[in-house]
Amino acid sequence: MKISIGPRQLAYESAGSGPALVLVHAFPFDHRMWRKTAATLAGQRRVITPDMRGFGLSDLGSGDHSIADMADDVAALLDALKVPTATIGGMSMGGYVALAFAHRHRDRLQSLILADTKAASDTPEARQGRQTAITLVETQGVAALLEKQIPRLLSASASESLRAEVRGLGAQPANAVIAAIRALRDRPDRTAELPAIAVPTLVVVGTEDALSPPGEAVAMAAAIPKARVVEIPGSGHLSNLENPDAFADALAGFA
Repeated sequence: MKISIGPRQLAYESAGSGPALVLVHAFPFDHRMWRKTAATLAGQRRVITPDMRGFGLSDLGSGDHSIADMADDVAALLDALKVPTATIGGMSMGGYVALAFAHRHRDRLQSLILADTKAASDTPEARQGRQTAITLVETQGVAALLEKQIPRLLSASASESLRAEVRGLGAQPANAVIAAIRALRDRPDRTAELPAIAVPTLVVVGTEDALSPPGEAVAMAAAIPKARVVEIPGSGHLSNLENPDAFADALAGFA
């Protein structure tokens, strides 16, 4: 399914009925990473999973865009679906989008789910790493970037079949990947905004997450008045893919 946002088309899937739950995918993937989670939760929620700009079946559009622009796309999707308020959740990049949504559209937020993500902006070293990633995609393609990232996205015990699944999910257009890297690099630090989040918040993190470690998740939750943390055992940064049952149970218990 698609909606129009100006000249662009934004693709999404919707499953189930009940209170709306929007799940925003991680980088560099699309809505398909949520299919197991959505199938499990569709009995109690309307689960809406969009493709962010350029990913999956969504148009990239022209010019640069920001994480905040992606959050505004989520709000536009809710408008098109006539959904006044929703629980907004996101993993990694999707968590950055969810935090931006919480700041820019707080009156539309029922509750918040932050999975394997952080509020802080990139360090100077991380910003340099983003530029290295852009160069890698430009010279060797998206597949080369994925091979470099997989050891940090998944735990050491992840199966080869899961690694192959991640490769397939990450087969995205190079121009979309580069545009998203720039948006990730330039996102603001939202740490100071955390105490203003007034809705119930679930912070989910894989116990083996090397990119957004459990300690950072605990600190982020401590800054949000109504937050609690659930750790997903034996999982790296893509905790919903490594331990889908535990991840879905955490969300179902929160909802």
